[in-house]
Amino acid sequence: MILFNVPRTRRRRLGVAAAAGGLLAALLTAAPAAATPDPGDAPPASKEIPKSAQAEAREAIAEGEIPAQDEIVHSNNIRHVAHVPKDALTGTNSDLAFQGRYAFAGNYDGFTIYDISNPKSPMTVSQVLCPGSQNDISVSGDLLFLSTDSSRSDSSCNSTTQPVTEKSSWEGMKVFDISNKRNPRYVAAVETACGSHTHSLVPEGKNVYVYVSSYSPNAAYPDCQPPHDGISVIKVPRKAPHRAAVVGFPVLFPGEGPDGGGNPGGPTNPGVSKTTGCHDITVLPSKDLAAGACMGDGILLSIKDPERPKVIDRVQDNVNFAFWHSATFNQRADKVVFTDELGGGGAATCNAEVGPDRGADGIYDVVGKGDKRKLVFRSYFKIPRHQADTENCVAHNGSLIPVKGKDLMVQAWYQGGVSVWDFTNSSKPKEIAYFERGPLSTDQLVTGGSWSAYYYNGYIYSNDMAKGFDVLKIDDRRTDPARWVKMRELNVQTQPDYFD
Repeated sequence: MILFNVPRTRRRRLGVAAAAGGLLAALLTAAPAAATPDPGDAPPASKEIPKSAQAEAREAIAEGEIPAQDEIVHSNNIRHVAHVPKDALTGTNSDLAFQGRYAFAGNYDGFTIYDISNPKSPMTVSQVLCPGSQNDISVSGDLLFLSTDSSRSDSSCNSTTQPVTEKSSWEGMKVFDISNKRNPRYVAAVETACGSHTHSLVPEGKNVYVYVSSYSPNAAYPDCQPPHDGISVIKVPRKAPHRAAVVGFPVLFPGEGPDGGGNPGGPTNPGVSKTTGCHDITVLPSKDLAAGACMGDGILLSIKDPERPKVIDRVQDNVNFAFWHSATFNQRADKVVFTDELGGGGAATCNAEVGPDRGADGIYDVVGKGDKRKLVFRSYFKIPRHQADTENCVAHNGSLIPVKGKDLMVQAWYQGGVSVWDFTNSSKPKEIAYFERGPLSTDQLVTGGSWSAYYYNGYIYSNDMAKGFDVLKIDDRRTDPARWVKMRELNVQTQPDYFD
C-alpha cells in the first residue's frame, strides 16, 4: 500500500435527436500501477465511430443541441460549486461513501478521502494506492471496505494483474482501519468466490455483515465454477476485523439448474446466458428488506436473518431490460427503482435509436405484506436529453433525496451527467434538474462521466470517471426540505431510515 497525503452555463433544448488538496510532489514521480479493466461496468476504453456519426456530433454541438467538448451545462436550479481533478490516482473513478465531514471516493487504483466540511472547497486528506478494479467502497465506523473484482497476484496493495488461469490469483474483499483518516491502515483480506464486484453492508451491533455481489463465473477461475447462483456473506467483528471471514453462501436461485435465473441481455442478444450472480444488492435494515439487481432478475429479499437472506419475489423484463444493475428503495419501502445497464456502461445508449425504455430505470411498486410482497412494474424513466454517439450513457448509481411524502432521486448517467427526478407517481416519473459535461471526444467514443451521484447533507456529490470529484447544489422548492436531514454516515447501498 502506498499512501499519498495530501463555468459557464446555458440552457439546452430537451429531446433533441442528436446522432449521437495538496499532494507531496516527491511522490508524483512514482505513477500508480494501472488497474485491470472492469468486467461489468464501463472500463477505461475508446472506440472509433463512423465518420457520419462524428460529423453529426460536431453539427449538434454547433447548433447548440448538445454541449461542446467538456463544456458544462445544467438546469437553472443546479449550481456547480466545486471540482477536484484527479490527482495521484489516475485510474477510473468509481463509487462514493460518506461519514461525518468526509467523502470516500473509489478508484480502480485505490481510494481518496476528501474533507468536505466546506463543500465548496473539498480538500484531499489522503490517497491510498491499492489497485484492483473496481474498488467499490463503503464505510462503517472505523472500517472501510474495498471490493476487488480482477485477477491479482495476491491480496496486497502491491499486487499485480495476472491471467485468471493462475491458481494463485486473488479476488475478494479488503478491509482498512480509517480511525486515522490521514493514514488508513490495511487490516484484513477475505477471498470470495468470483471476487467482489460490489458489496453492501448490514451493520449488526458488534459485527458488520458484508453481502458480496459477483457474477459471470468462468470455468478458468479455480474458485469460480458455475453455477454461481448466490452471494458470499462475510462477518466482520468491529473490534477484531482481522478475523473477518465468509460465514455463508446463500443460494438465491435454487432449482434453476447450472445457469441460474433470468436471461441478461434479452433485448439485444437473447439466449446468450442466464443469471449467474448479482451485480448489486441494496439493503434497507430498518425494514429487514433488500433488493437485488441480478443480471437477468430483479429480486426482493427478507434479511431478518442477515446471514441467511431469503428471496420473497423475483421479476424479469425480457422486453426492455438487458442487465439488472442496481436497486433503490423509496423511504416507505413500497417502491423499488431498478436500473438497466444496457451496453455495460461503455456504450452510447442515450440516443433516439435506443429510445426511452432501454438503458433506463424500471419503477416497481411493492404490494402486499410480509413474505407475500410482490414487485409490480409501473413505468420506465430515462433522461430526456439525447447524447452524442461518442458519449457512453446509461442508467447508473443514484440515491434518494430525503423529502417526506415525496420520492425524489439523484442519479448518475455516465456522460449523460447527473439527473434529479421525481417518481412520487410511479407511473409518471419526471426529471426536475440536471448537470452534465459535453462529450470527452467528438471523434471516438471515450468512456467517462459520472459513475455515482449521491445526495448527502445538503449537496450532491458526483465521482466522474475521467474528470474527478464534483460538488453540486440544488436550489428547488421540491428538494429544499432535504437540507434539514443530516446524516452521520451514508453508504447508499445500505439505505438509512432518513426520518427515524
